[in-house]
Amino acid sequence: MLGSLLGAIGQGVIWGVMVLGIFITYKILNVSDLTVDGSFATGGAVFAVTALANIDPTICLIIAMMAGGVCGFITGLLHTKCKIPAILAGILTQLGLYSINLRILGDKANVSIANIDTNITFLAHLTNLPHSRAGMLLGIIVSIICIIFLYSLLGTEFGASIRATGNNEKMIRALGVNTDNIKLFGITLSNMLIGLSGAMLVEMNKYADVGMGKGAIVYGLASIVIGEVFFRRFSNFGIRLFSSVFGCILFFIIRAIVIRLGLKANDMQLISAIIVVIALAMPIFKENMAMRNRGASNA
Repeated sequence: MLGSLLGAIGQGVIWGVMVLGIFITYKILNVSDLTVDGSFATGGAVFAVTALANIDPTICLIIAMMAGGVCGFITGLLHTKCKIPAILAGILTQLGLYSINLRILGDKANVSIANIDTNITFLAHLTNLPHSRAGMLLGIIVSIICIIFLYSLLGTEFGASIRATGNNEKMIRALGVNTDNIKLFGITLSNMLIGLSGAMLVEMNKYADVGMGKGAIVYGLASIVIGEVFFRRFSNFGIRLFSSVFGCILFFIIRAIVIRLGLKANDMQLISAIIVVIALAMPIFKENMAMRNRGASNA
């Protein structure tokens, strides 16, 4: 059981980088970007192909991150320049990325990198940790770096423009800020983190799969909501970023426990959907209960 929980934590911190990307669009920019499922797989596919070409694994991560950013940039262009609704622009990009990801993988559904040295194998040799624990360590390091970067960026004047665009786009546009460029930057940055997360997952699993991003947006939204349930009393932006990663870790722990209880792996999509429904409905139930209690006390 302990091994399953540690494995879930390792998966959670790696997927947590993706959740930080979704946090940018969903919570800061107030944009529904569905590119996620495609750009996540793109990051993984690009990492696998570049790693097989004997390129340094750290450079492979950077290339995969850039590839994810390109996916987001395309969605941003469709939304801001072509005036396609964000949700539809993301769907269109995601749809096209399936074919592109297959091309990247050489028309194969999956590609193995089992015999390739990666950042995780380097950490495993350096620390004498098992591969899964070294993967968890890499995820923790990268998550901390991403949280510090986002906290620093969004604390600047430019970061204030990003946050203002999500809060009141008309107002910030009236002040002379080009909100289209802000959205383009935000969606690109979001998918850079998502591509990076996909690349690290390939490092962890030792293979890339064209469908590895399936359900990623659902996992991300569930993680953000779960994190908010536990940290909703804190208004500090850094804690809000941390709560998203924490929510992702908790999400994967719940999945691991459910599997240990005897459910099949094929049921995971249904289980994930149920977890998301509970996570989204919980704040509403709590608010209704609070209102009833206040009404009862007033009576």
